[in-house]
Amino acid sequence: MTRLSAIIVKIIRELLRDIRTLVLMMLAPLVVITLMYFIFDVNNEADIRLGVPDTIDQTFVEGLPDDVEVVPYELAPTMSTLLDNDQLDAFVNITDEKIDVTYKNEDPSKTGAVKQVIRAGLEEMKDEQLKGILGALPEEAELPVMSMEETYLYGSEDSTFFDKMFPILIGFFVFFFVFLISGIALLRERTMGTMERMLATSVRRSEIIIGYLSGFGIFAMLQTIIIVLYSIYLLDMNIAGNIGWVLAINVLLAFSALAIGMFISTFANTEFQMMQFIPLIIVPQIFFSGIIPLDNIADWISVIGYAFPLRYAGDALTEVMIKGNGFMYIWEDLLALAVFIAVFVLLDILGLKKYRRV
Repeated sequence: MTRLSAIIVKIIRELLRDIRTLVLMMLAPLVVITLMYFIFDVNNEADIRLGVPDTIDQTFVEGLPDDVEVVPYELAPTMSTLLDNDQLDAFVNITDEKIDVTYKNEDPSKTGAVKQVIRAGLEEMKDEQLKGILGALPEEAELPVMSMEETYLYGSEDSTFFDKMFPILIGFFVFFFVFLISGIALLRERTMGTMERMLATSVRRSEIIIGYLSGFGIFAMLQTIIIVLYSIYLLDMNIAGNIGWVLAINVLLAFSALAIGMFISTFANTEFQMMQFIPLIIVPQIFFSGIIPLDNIADWISVIGYAFPLRYAGDALTEVMIKGNGFMYIWEDLLALAVFIAVFVLLDILGLKKYRRV
């Protein structure tokens, strides 16, 4: 136990002396999350500019949301140059026979918003036409007045796509920075000869791995707590479920990143080679984490995602943070993360065998 605690203390002291690594581990995720929060927030409130003929039914214009800018044109314009030159998102022409809409579609996500505001204007036109028809009916012919109440199973009418991404982004940044820093740190121990000298003593390989895992784990847990609390209390992100489960999921994910990073470092001889593993370990997890919808892809491709811990963490964080569910909905994901940790810790111990000379 004394040897294990000595390794843990060694890791803590080295990290405390390496200010740049601590700053990267603790502050870099906060900076990136903050930038993404404001970028997505701006995109959700993007201004929409619609071009229309000056002869268009004004009921359509009045039915558009107040923040939509309508630009009338006296003559029929040339669409190939108009939308770009005048920075229009769409041009709408309504006649008795049909409705012609030309979308710029430079940003497909914004095109979706344009379609919604156009539908709002068309609905106002239909309502006005219906009133005209009803006005021609006898006074005693009245239609029942109906009210509409909108409810949301998850979130609210102010929910954005960032709210969907946010739980997974927390897990991603926890995994990425812990994986990178732990892998490079263990690689540095080998290249500097520290690991070789340690293995030349009576210290067991399991004690070395558990010691490193515990030492880095303290900072990984601190990083997780900072990211979660920062996101909730400063970025004002809502969590429907228990914050304790959010921390537990991210801590398990951080330890899986530690174990995987330490295992991958045994295959690298330089820090540059360690960076080369990012496209193989990190990038695929983005695709299968839940940020990108995979509902319509082939089943055999979707199954690949279960080989990555972020898939389980993303599912669990979504259940807790968005749906407000608890242990009964996430225990399988927690178990999967625990299995990842156990398997890669065992592989780490076996991987050190080739470096032991005595």
